[in-house]
Amino acid sequence: MKKVVTADDSITFHNELYDETYHSVSGAKEEAIKKFAEPCGIAGFEKVKILDICFGLGYNSAAALDLFQGNDIEIIGLENDEAIIDNILELDAPFDSYGFIHVLAEEKELLIHVNNRIYLKLLMGDARQSIASLPDEYFDVIFLDPFSPKKSPELWTKDFFAEIYRVSKPGARLATYSCARVVRDNLKAVGFAVKDGPVVGRRAPGTIAFKD
Repeated sequence: MKKVVTADDSITFHNELYDETYHSVSGAKEEAIKKFAEPCGIAGFEKVKILDICFGLGYNSAAALDLFQGNDIEIIGLENDEAIIDNILELDAPFDSYGFIHVLAEEKELLIHVNNRIYLKLLMGDARQSIASLPDEYFDVIFLDPFSPKKSPELWTKDFFAEIYRVSKPGARLATYSCARVVRDNLKAVGFAVKDGPVVGRRAPGTIAFKD
């Protein structure tokens, strides 16, 4: 994989198979914070359970850990590419909590007691299969960050979104960078309410979805 320096000096990688970078070249760190962690209100939770779909380099989870001020955070990451997980170990990414992501990349599971209870777990494999093993109405927050609908359409379907809806608690919030019509239509079709997310690094907004 080719390393790419983004506009905020944070690093991402270019995936040759999908011919896309894992993060916006306008700023990988900025995208994780402004499109995922902040819009989902991570700082306001006392306890939170997060599903990080397409974990990648772990930036979205690291941003959530940095913002979280409560007492109990659980993050389950879904990822099918061992190579991108291996690349985590090469990085000193600009997040205070990235050391936890390093350990997770090595161990695939991490439970620590510091001031907060932090439980992190990686499920490796096809996200469509991994999500089927997760319990109903479990997650408060979902980060949906696959490659684009054109390159990875299987992770933007009604069937997959129905599984996301199943594992989401009532009141759960989902964030994704895409505002494609097919994405929003499929989210609505399975029961999510949808609105514009923040505009970061490009003209189009992201998408925020809510489970009533």
